[in-house]
Amino acid sequence: MLTDAEKDAIRDHYKTLSDNLPGFRPRAAQRRMLAEIANAFSRSKSIEDGELPERKGESIVVVEGPTGVGKSLAYLLAGGVMAKMRGKKLVVTSATITLQEQLVNRDLPFVIENSGLPLTFALAKGRGRYLCPYRLYGLTAEHAQDALFAPDPALALWDKKPEQAELDTLNILSSAFHQRQWNGDRDSWPTIIDDNLWFRVTNDRHGCLKTSCPNRAECPFYLARDTLENVDVVVANHDLMLADIAMGGGVILPAPDDSFYCIDEAHHLAKKAVNQFAAEHSLAQAMGWLEKVAALSARIETHIAKPELCNDAIEAAAACMETLTEWLWLLGGEPALSASDGNPEPTWLLEDGCLPEHLKQPAGNMALAARMLYKHISGMSDALAEVRRDKPQEAPALDKASTDLGFIVARSEQLNAVWDLFEKESDENAPPIAKWVSRKLDGKGDYQFCASPVSAAASLAATLWRRAAAALLTSATLRSLGEFELLLSQTGLKWLPEVSCIALDSPFNFNEQGELYLPPLSASPKDPAAHTREIADWLPKLIDETQAVGTLVLFSSRRQMQEVASALPDTLRATVQVQGELPKSRLLENHYQRIKDGKASVIFGLDSFSEGLDLPGEACVHVIIAKLPFAMPDDPVGKTLARWIEKRGGNPFIEVTVPEASIKLIQAVGRLIRTEQDWGRVTILDNRITRQRYGKKLLSSLPPFKRI
Repeated sequence: MLTDAEKDAIRDHYKTLSDNLPGFRPRAAQRRMLAEIANAFSRSKSIEDGELPERKGESIVVVEGPTGVGKSLAYLLAGGVMAKMRGKKLVVTSATITLQEQLVNRDLPFVIENSGLPLTFALAKGRGRYLCPYRLYGLTAEHAQDALFAPDPALALWDKKPEQAELDTLNILSSAFHQRQWNGDRDSWPTIIDDNLWFRVTNDRHGCLKTSCPNRAECPFYLARDTLENVDVVVANHDLMLADIAMGGGVILPAPDDSFYCIDEAHHLAKKAVNQFAAEHSLAQAMGWLEKVAALSARIETHIAKPELCNDAIEAAAACMETLTEWLWLLGGEPALSASDGNPEPTWLLEDGCLPEHLKQPAGNMALAARMLYKHISGMSDALAEVRRDKPQEAPALDKASTDLGFIVARSEQLNAVWDLFEKESDENAPPIAKWVSRKLDGKGDYQFCASPVSAAASLAATLWRRAAAALLTSATLRSLGEFELLLSQTGLKWLPEVSCIALDSPFNFNEQGELYLPPLSASPKDPAAHTREIADWLPKLIDETQAVGTLVLFSSRRQMQEVASALPDTLRATVQVQGELPKSRLLENHYQRIKDGKASVIFGLDSFSEGLDLPGEACVHVIIAKLPFAMPDDPVGKTLARWIEKRGGNPFIEVTVPEASIKLIQAVGRLIRTEQDWGRVTILDNRITRQRYGKKLLSSLPPFKRI
């Protein structure tokens, strides 16, 4: 139940914001979003006697808020008030870096300054974005005399002789960090740091020495994490939130039970979750690091004095190598992995995620060996940490051993994850696990084992929704074909019957601001060559080269985009910039400059330009969509899901492909009207939208533009 104090606080801060901004017009849709968030968050249930309450989605709300509603202001204000008054953290996540930067650099400071709501906030990042001082000092041996507990310079971490340029860069990084001219955040360094070099100076949770580290007090990651404990709002990306949940929650971000989540760009969440729960490993690389386990275990045994544990790890590694060798022989006879069809990376997709009978035992053996290896290696790591605390005088040698072992722990965890998925039998009533093996025909013939759930719905329901204190999911586009069903199904929210779903009205007058044109094309996209020629013929008729306005042409295929660009008349081609020919920032800069100079400007873009590209006013008065954005299930995960739907009597095209295309089409069309002053036209160059039955559904989901 929402208290009077909470209602008053939200109302007062919203009024203060309105009073502080001349010309601010409170919008009905924004006010409703504020109320829906507050009401949902007020239904949050707390843990009692250490037991999770039964949660049925009563504190979860899904809000589709069209462009112009002011979603971020609504959830920061309502969410911020509710989190502070209920003693929770507000965790705001997004799919893109662009929105994260907008939240931290613009939206949060704006709300705090103008509403009077005293929020503190911080941006959360994964460990891999931060420098590890211990590793950096070990590589450079810089400042070893200045730092009392700096590691022995002899214990450098180079595995090959470094280039002088690498040493120079590391010395610059080390000096800047040591003199507090740099905070150790990769993103705050003024130039790009090479990935291979950064890999040497960052760390992961397995290689980290944690509280035993001599550089713990200056560790950028731990300093950043400590900051998160003292702020009201934590901003992160979906990937970090999902990774934290996968580790049990509360490892990097606040624990789910202590969090009110605001998940923006929520239409990306389901696919990101599927990727989070997937796993893969290379056979050759696994054999490489497995061979090192015996020598490393023997070295570590001298420190921890646990011969049985170390011997168990050696035996488990040997079992893994023996079983992988068996798999190498078994896969050599698999026709799907031959080079007969000319594919440079042939792939064998296991039908329905089921192992053939002759592979079930080898898979079980490998899963058991990988499980035992991970258990024993993790045990060695824990034992080493205990010794490190008890024997500080042996710190340099113990720290080097911990770092080396951390690499093996991380690899064994991944190996275990792959084979845990491979071993699982498919339940015919549940979405299967896609399993496949690919082979690289690069002379080495390495095999890649891959496994992924086709749906993350069950995992999200169990690890996030039933544990979160409260949650908002929002985006400009959440409904597909006018319904929330696809989102609820893919995210697992369908299993929580009390989730609220709200679609807010747009503040724009689409019938007055925009037109929809469906030219009478004769060629179907199913005939790519003819369709491409017809698009090239139509564009000169659709684009006025004499007007100083912008046009955005969106393609589903890079090949078609390039072929159309090449086929244009020279005068029109001179106005066109093609995605990929220039960095995005430079392309947009040129686009605005041409219009400012009184010239027409046309952008040819792919799927990524149909979302998150903001071209208000005359920067975009015409959006031309070359083809309906159908994504064919040609990847292993998509194929496995499609087959599972078919076996259950369904139609994957109607159940998945068309609904997902609806969302993408709405996003593409949404590039046209960005403000209440914008105007323009949308043209769709795909005759299926008028000739196929699903076309009517796609059209009815678009904004109500005037048809011409």
